[in-house]
Amino acid sequence: MSNRVRVRFAPSPTGGLHLGGVRTVLYNYLFAHHHGGEFVLRIEDTDQNRYVESAEQYIVDCLEWCGLYPDESPQKGGPFAPYRQRERKHLYYEYAQKLVDAGYAYYAFDTTDALEQMRNNLRSDTNTNPQYDHSTRMHMRNSLSLSNNEVLELLEKNTPYVIRIKIPENTTVKFTDMIRGEIHFDTNLVDDKVLLKADGMPTYHLAVVVDDYLMKITHAFRGEEWLPSAPIHILLWEYLGWKENMPEWAHLPLILKPDGNGKLSKRDGDRLGFPVFAMNWKDPKTGETTTGFKEHGFLPEAFVNMLALLGWNSGSEQEIFTLDELVEKFSIERVHKGGAKFDYEKAKWFNHQYIQHASSERLLPLVKPYFEKQGIDTTDAYLAQVIDLIKERCTLLPDFIQQGSFFFKAPQEIDLPSIQAKWDDKKKQFFEAWITAFDALSDWGHTRLEQSFNETMEQHELKKGDVLLPLRIMLVGAKYGPGVFVIAEMIGKTETGERIKNVLSKL
Repeated sequence: MSNRVRVRFAPSPTGGLHLGGVRTVLYNYLFAHHHGGEFVLRIEDTDQNRYVESAEQYIVDCLEWCGLYPDESPQKGGPFAPYRQRERKHLYYEYAQKLVDAGYAYYAFDTTDALEQMRNNLRSDTNTNPQYDHSTRMHMRNSLSLSNNEVLELLEKNTPYVIRIKIPENTTVKFTDMIRGEIHFDTNLVDDKVLLKADGMPTYHLAVVVDDYLMKITHAFRGEEWLPSAPIHILLWEYLGWKENMPEWAHLPLILKPDGNGKLSKRDGDRLGFPVFAMNWKDPKTGETTTGFKEHGFLPEAFVNMLALLGWNSGSEQEIFTLDELVEKFSIERVHKGGAKFDYEKAKWFNHQYIQHASSERLLPLVKPYFEKQGIDTTDAYLAQVIDLIKERCTLLPDFIQQGSFFFKAPQEIDLPSIQAKWDDKKKQFFEAWITAFDALSDWGHTRLEQSFNETMEQHELKKGDVLLPLRIMLVGAKYGPGVFVIAEMIGKTETGERIKNVLSKL
């Protein structure tokens, strides 16, 4: 095996990219970069029935948004191109045939009806899902149960067939998982999986082994749901004579529902009101759009940081990591065996941390579209000032509208009851007097404004607690926002006066 670390992410382009898939990308990326190796994106598009035209570009876009750029891919190319399996179709037949010739695989001519009949005939209380395996293969129509002449005759007639692996009986297959240690499989519980389909396309089982070998992959990381496939793949590495070149395996823990009861799914996100895909995914068949973390208002660096800690820890109390820090500290040995519960509130906490520490230059291009969508036209310089004032109060990017729209237009809804509870003529006279006082000011800075406010307040024998909250509600519409005199400075003298007068007219 090559000493240089080479890892791969090999998704099927069939739909949206689940956050578990992005985490697999991330762990591959971190491991490769930590060891100075290469991260490969390979598209496993052999399942033509489930193939979705737009899904590959979507996967590429998701990785780009996360900043997890592959070193080799269908888009970038590389020394082991092509990186799409359907473009490598011609390679797989040779290896499938080699397995048949060596007695490790066989032709199976069974029709769909014959397979269904076998399952119906053998289904019982103790065997609810009969398999095509060592106990049934000799009762089926294949090159093990038929004579050589019968097989040749069927092949000459171009009878449709698949090639299946011949799983040995009474054998233990074992390997050492980088996370879970030594794992054993009883081959009597493994069925004879199809390796090559009737259309000549390989299944995942054959393609993943052939491609990992030809692309010199040294480490294979994938979700623990693939563990049942491991014995098939290990046997294929052995049968093809490549055992010494087999990558080291690591089966990553599942990302679980918030209650810890089972794997997190898109349905859980729909039910509980949070995204599970990296970016918006529109299903071309149904037209249904599933919202992603990006469109929910997450920064990619917060999303990546959150994902890294879903199943891994650095061994320290640190929770906020840059991508470079994650690369430096990542080790596969610190990935947990058990599933990681997804906590949306914690995910939002990460995003809040990143937003409040981000510069206005970083946030401006992300926040501006939300204001434009509301019909708010603004200069970049002014919006950057607003962003700096309110970012500590924002958890998701859409929060900037709720927390900052009053900087651009007068509030439509005003919390009058909160003013009316303690309102009297004395306070009304104070506000009318203060408008006159600040009209005469040449310095419209927040410090001078507050000074003017305090002077007028003392003249009217009032305390700050009597009039500061009403002022905030007059300018903002509610009880939130940054310093009220900073708000007045930002919106200007005329707008401040108009907003106060508007509320006074309603009291």
